[in-house]
Amino acid sequence: MRSCRLYLVTDDLQDLETMKRVVKEAVIGGVTMVQVREKHGDVRTFIERALAVKTILQGTGVPLIINDRVDVALAVDADGVHLGQSDMPANIARQLIGKDKILGLSVENEQQLIEAKHLPIDYIGLSAIFATPTKTNIQKEWGIDGLANAVAQSPLPIVAIGGINASNLDAVIATGVDSVALVSAICHAECPRTAVRDLIG
Repeated sequence: MRSCRLYLVTDDLQDLETMKRVVKEAVIGGVTMVQVREKHGDVRTFIERALAVKTILQGTGVPLIINDRVDVALAVDADGVHLGQSDMPANIARQLIGKDKILGLSVENEQQLIEAKHLPIDYIGLSAIFATPTKTNIQKEWGIDGLANAVAQSPLPIVAIGGINASNLDAVIATGVDSVALVSAICHAECPRTAVRDLIG
């Protein structure tokens, strides 16, 4: 039987009401973490969307993670922040958010994977497992073998992201990865709740 933890990353091209519906349905379906991503709007828009998701998540036990922006995470008192390699250094982010918040970091190659072991982070987002239209500047496509090797050598929990869907999910889970992050497979589903339940199995 298929079993995994699903980490929803919101689609910043969806309007606010659509995003809220997707998050609400996905949480009912069983996602265990939600990351709000906002690449195209301004900070005010980011804060508005983050607060909307925070309201939905209240009382569910599902953590709210903010993509890239430590200031937005602090402004909305999110549960954590997920950094990319070109964002604020993890050491400084940890000082700002404190020891109790969740801190994740995207890792895009083997050197970054090695360096991550010495950083004050809680998990790694391994990107991209497969090529994906939601991320155009991919450094490396890890594939199943690369993911399995990363899982074997990293002392930190790994979240797999990039091009993961129902057709390859079983192979991804079989690597022993801690969690799987999804954008399109949930956000663009006709019914996000059913999509999550089907993916969890």
